[in-house]
Amino acid sequence: GALLALSKPPGLPILGRPGDLSLDALLPALRRRLGLAAELHVVKAPAREYSGLVLLSSCYHTTKKLQQFFTNARQRGQYPATYRAITVGVPAEVEGEISTGLCWQQQGDRAMVVPVPAPGRRSLARKDVKITLTRYRVLSAVGGCAILQLQPRTAFPEQLQVHLTLLLCPALGDHEHSSCVGRVLGVPFFLTSKTALTRTQVLDEELLSRLGLSPRQLHHLPLHIHLQELVLP
Repeated sequence: GALLALSKPPGLPILGRPGDLSLDALLPALRRRLGLAAELHVVKAPAREYSGLVLLSSCYHTTKKLQQFFTNARQRGQYPATYRAITVGVPAEVEGEISTGLCWQQQGDRAMVVPVPAPGRRSLARKDVKITLTRYRVLSAVGGCAILQLQPRTAFPEQLQVHLTLLLCPALGDHEHSSCVGRVLGVPFFLTSKTALTRTQVLDEELLSRLGLSPRQLHHLPLHIHLQELVLP
């Protein structure tokens, strides 16, 4: 019918400035190639750094109806989107929930998403901080890495990356938040964003060897978070 699904590679933004490569800029060419009469709209898509499912629609009313469905489903406590992530580290518990406040914080010349473990009532009322929740389950683990199923109940930028660092298991290829997980004698611990400098993710030599990468190639490693499944009404 009106729906079209495709798989997005990591690093491709949904929107971009005129002349930049983005999913939105590719839609007219896709429409012509498929011979569609109506314009295509983005119903649901993963963030720029993520890979995975993109849901498109050639019907404006279908687009709005589905977007409202996703919002309502989360508000009802359901999990309409399921992600997969490869993590550096294995969670202590096989499954569970990560819940914390998140907010944007200016650090130098850049803004970062940081956790707020105990937000005050005023910051919540002003919506400076949002309470976020992600359900996780370990699907497989080997060699100090794991494949996790992630189901966010809330929507906040970079929510999944921050929640994984709170599990002390940052996503493979997370060069933004992984520095918040430090190690002493091999035991991981959480560092606040104020004490952790943003840098290319650091991996041990054994993992680098298994990935076939040199330390110089690490900054090219994409974020391994993938939108695996969407539930439709």
